[in-house]
Amino acid sequence: MKFGSPLSADLREKHKRRTVRPRTGDSVKIVRGEFKGIEGKVTGVQPGKGTLSVEGVTREKQKGGTAAVPVPSSNVVITALSLDDQRRKKRLEVAE
Repeated sequence: MKFGSPLSADLREKHKRRTVRPRTGDSVKIVRGEFKGIEGKVTGVQPGKGTLSVEGVTREKQKGGTAAVPVPSSNVVITALSLDDQRRKKRLEVAE
């Protein structure tokens, strides 16, 4: 399954690519769906399902407590990339 999220306009211009595979630590803005407009960091990635967990996107459980809500990767725009991983950093520079 293909798994990626579009980049914001300034990142798209800087890295010369349209989409990137999201990773934990990236900052995203939800642009579609129930949680539209929320910005936060990616706290988890489920590539098999094509979804992300985003900081602050939770739902109340019936028995109390909260649960993270999975957000489809196509419903977010990456606003800041986590470049801690040297391999990822090098890969993005190759495209420039």
